[in-house]
Amino acid sequence: MSRIFRKETVIGACTVIAICVLFFGIEYLKGINIFKPANYYYVSYTDVNGLAVSSPVTVNGFKVGLVHEISYEYDNPGHVLVELNLDKKLRIPKGTVAMIQTDLLGTASIVLQMGSENEIYNVGDKLIGKTDAGMMGAIGESLLPSVENILPKVDTLLLSVTRITSDSSLLAAIQRLDAISRSIDRTMRNIDASVAKLPATMDNVNGITSNINQISGNLATVSDELKDLPIKPMMDNANATMANLRQISSQLNNPESTLGLLLHDRALYDNLNSAMADLDSLFVDIKRSPKRYISIKLL
Repeated sequence: MSRIFRKETVIGACTVIAICVLFFGIEYLKGINIFKPANYYYVSYTDVNGLAVSSPVTVNGFKVGLVHEISYEYDNPGHVLVELNLDKKLRIPKGTVAMIQTDLLGTASIVLQMGSENEIYNVGDKLIGKTDAGMMGAIGESLLPSVENILPKVDTLLLSVTRITSDSSLLAAIQRLDAISRSIDRTMRNIDASVAKLPATMDNVNGITSNINQISGNLATVSDELKDLPIKPMMDNANATMANLRQISSQLNNPESTLGLLLHDRALYDNLNSAMADLDSLFVDIKRSPKRYISIKLL
């Protein structure tokens, strides 16, 4: 029995210790130091503006406590009761205002704006609570009137822009500019392509230039060789040959010359034809009767 009792005692003690550690750990995570004495005050708000448990409470930028609990006041509809855990040494004069402020990141905190009276609040009293719009709210309040004044002018400007953009001449000009832009773009692409082909073209030009230089050198060589040829004697021989040809041609065309008679005498032509006919008849007769013309004697 004593052993079982000791086990139950140990289990109970461990459970109590675990509960205490859990409680103190949760309070520590909330930022509450239960070992440090503190005073509690209450503030009623109509809007806590994102305020959360463990939010800091500051005086002149110095943290003097934190928000311990937030609850809805069911006996005072429309209000939220906030319990503040403040440093025990802090004395709060009456007239102090607990202002909720929100920074640019949306984090809410309570700033105590100390009153000037000599009488102080008792622990557990309810402080005056207000909600500050913060920097963003102040910016909104300062900008909203300006924005309201600007809106009619912006509306007029938009109407003017709409009328201008709906003008047919402007639309035609825009379309024309778009067509010109596309044409320029195509031209630039063609120029880029031509520039890309320029090295190959220059290589071809260089090859053609070298070929022209080679041909020019060959022509110079041929010219030198032509200078060395006996052109004058050749021309003289050619002229003499042409003169002889002209003389022969003139004799052929002259019916009084020997060659002319051969070409132009009809009787000579007829006699030659008759002679050729007689020779043909003679050859035919020889073929038929060769014994008449050839006699063969045997010894």
